[in-house]
Amino acid sequence: MLAISGHEPALIPRKWHKATVSSFLSLPHPSGRCSYSSFSARCSFSTSAPKRPLRYAVLGAGFAGLSVAWHLLQHASEEIHLCVDIYDEAGVGGGASGVAGGLLHPYSPKAKLLWRGAECWKESLNLLNIAQDAILKKVNTAERETAQTCETQIVRRKGILRPAVSLKSVDTMTENAQNCLADCIIESIDEEAAQNLIPNLTVPLNLAFHMPEALNINAQCYLQGLYLACQSSANDLSAFGFKHRELCIHKKSVQSLKELPGQGYYDAVIICLGARAALLPELSGKLPLRTCRGVITHLQLGDDIREAYPEDSPSILSDVWLSVHGARCLDLGSTWDWKSRNYSREVTWDEALEAKKVLLPKAYAVYPSIKYWTVAGAVAGLRAMPPHTAEGSLPLLGCVDEFMNDIQSHVCKYWLFTGLGARGLLFHGWLGKLMALAVLSRNEDLLPSELISWKKKSHK
Repeated sequence: MLAISGHEPALIPRKWHKATVSSFLSLPHPSGRCSYSSFSARCSFSTSAPKRPLRYAVLGAGFAGLSVAWHLLQHASEEIHLCVDIYDEAGVGGGASGVAGGLLHPYSPKAKLLWRGAECWKESLNLLNIAQDAILKKVNTAERETAQTCETQIVRRKGILRPAVSLKSVDTMTENAQNCLADCIIESIDEEAAQNLIPNLTVPLNLAFHMPEALNINAQCYLQGLYLACQSSANDLSAFGFKHRELCIHKKSVQSLKELPGQGYYDAVIICLGARAALLPELSGKLPLRTCRGVITHLQLGDDIREAYPEDSPSILSDVWLSVHGARCLDLGSTWDWKSRNYSREVTWDEALEAKKVLLPKAYAVYPSIKYWTVAGAVAGLRAMPPHTAEGSLPLLGCVDEFMNDIQSHVCKYWLFTGLGARGLLFHGWLGKLMALAVLSRNEDLLPSELISWKKKSHK
């Protein structure tokens, strides 16, 4: 019997918290268009704290929103009183981010090393460690047990294996293997070596690409850990004399920017709503986003089947992906329903059957043992897919004050961070840092030009 469930995330209590801060002047500059001295000069509040708190609204509590919130709290000047409000009606990880497959690596079968792959990979690992540390810092016995369980689930460090199933991607992956990152190597291996890693694997072209340092992330658990890090960081540094930091999450839908407190209440609003950003009336018809709904099926192996998925075997990435969560628990994804407007995580019976029909044959082609697994549920998310560029499909970032025709806007008050597509885990950390620095300095030049070039095309 096929059971369908939405897998709603556990909600974290809404409280006000402090968070740590540090100087941003030691960070590497992303574009080379602004020196550290001129960057510092633009941040007038870094030398003279305002009488009232600086207030920022972050719309969305997924990969983009939580990364921006973390970096705002970390990189604002220690002299200011800073308040960050997060708005998300579904809570932490309640959208597409929370159901992401979680296979993390900096490569693509359609391109060489992904755009800024080294920087994105490094910052993703940094935020992952921050989330893990936050979970492990729970203090009482009940919380400690929860932390140990969640820490075990947050990351699986067994690598990823990509069997070559067509000639189309072989040349690119082979070149990637020859020019890979030192801390995320790609090994070209034959069928025998691949089957030693994953018994019964099918390797049609006698070639597979093994990424031993690649990771399998439990997206929902990771996002909860990152939010906990935002909550608890102020307590860790409160004894060091930093000014007050406040963080609050509001389980509230924002259908229009006019619903936010007015009269200059917020110094900046950062829109991190994924595909929902295009539904805001202020941005409707102005964003070059494509939408794509993806269904992920949850697979389980019955107790009567002896050959479970090996504990030390990597996850599988092919025409579909198999994300391993245990010897008898896999996620299989994902479908691609372009132009969908369905934001619900709930999957209908018909939609689940169609996903099973599409995904299982592709999984069987590389992992025949999938025939012993049963579909135990399904969940879906709506991806915000950016347009294609010479550098690949890149997220949309930048100040969007010029689009706010019906709202009185201050200089660099409204910002956009969306279009993470299927690469949210890789892009969100580094780009969240750049976005936070740009917002704090009110300086869009801190963002790479290729991420803001979409605005010029939108005005044509």
